[in-house]
Amino acid sequence: MGSILVKKVSTRKDLDEFVRFPLELYKDCTQYVPDMENDVRNSFNPEKNHGLSFTEVQAFIAQRDGITAGRITGIINSRANKKWNTKVVRFGYFDVIDDIEVSKALFDAVMEWGREHMMTEIQGPLGITDFDKEGMLLEDYDRDSSMIEIYNYDYYPRHMERLGFEKVADWVQIRVGIPAEVPKRYARVASLSREMYGLHVRKLTFKEIKNGYGRKIFHLMNEAYAPLFGYSAFSDKQIDYFVDMYLPIADMDLIPVVENDKGEVVAAAVTMGSLSNAMRKSKGRLFPLGWWYMLKAIKFKHEDTVNMMLIAVRPDMQGLGVNALIFEDLIPIYNRKGYRWAETGPQLEDNVKELSQWKPLNPETLKRRRCYCKKL
Repeated sequence: MGSILVKKVSTRKDLDEFVRFPLELYKDCTQYVPDMENDVRNSFNPEKNHGLSFTEVQAFIAQRDGITAGRITGIINSRANKKWNTKVVRFGYFDVIDDIEVSKALFDAVMEWGREHMMTEIQGPLGITDFDKEGMLLEDYDRDSSMIEIYNYDYYPRHMERLGFEKVADWVQIRVGIPAEVPKRYARVASLSREMYGLHVRKLTFKEIKNGYGRKIFHLMNEAYAPLFGYSAFSDKQIDYFVDMYLPIADMDLIPVVENDKGEVVAAAVTMGSLSNAMRKSKGRLFPLGWWYMLKAIKFKHEDTVNMMLIAVRPDMQGLGVNALIFEDLIPIYNRKGYRWAETGPQLEDNVKELSQWKPLNPETLKRRRCYCKKL
């Protein structure tokens, strides 16, 4: 079979190889959605990725007979390890040809790097934060992917099992058809929430999000998501970076916040029209034509699916029907804009509160994905 060489990414040439490998691996896969190249590069740049202030990362590439055959990143998030009392090295950006020996060589490199840093377990696919893609796809390989989720071939899980990895957590995604009218249950619960708790939906401006509301939404998410597997809170510098990244492509109509009569944000939803086709056409680059594909999808001719990137409800307001106000607001807007489908990002399979909110919309559960673990 020839020789395998795994090396640390340490030069600009190495990084180019790391970033562009998936474009070759998935060139004939119509479901795959590439990352934007600059986003991947920025994830290793401390001036751009403020998560690196509390995280160590090391990227690796594997070559089989001199040809790139795989990539992976080792991630040690000290903040998450302290919170969860663990010594975990995470892995992310894992892509590989169908060659178990190459997979083994890549994981051996990350595990050895983890041991050098006194870690005792490896977990993944995970990123530094929950805004990074997570979870290896286990099924529904024929379904279109999106900009917020990992896509991988069906041989990936087989490699993991052969290498002795085990399940630590599973996520599922929800897909719903957007109804022509707000379901009566949502309308009734939304009305009660307004009357009993003095709640109302508010739409923000770009200026408001830049001048404080962006941080309010992320601080709310830090509260709401704190108990969830592997969650690591966002710092203000990270928040500002994500706001700057996503705000230019955001549609303010699709980002409702719920406030109480004191003006406190008690819930928020961040949703966005799918950019999957535009990103495929761009091949991960804004230039020379990627910017036009993205602009066209955002402003002129959007796709028929909206991505539900997050819904967060303040812990003391959870279970009180607050999310019904969000759905009551968004469903008419989705219809007006011509969206036919809504799809969530990965949601933990045991997060009953999150999953149960979709019941009035006859949800379809799909795209199960897994976080694996193994002792070092």
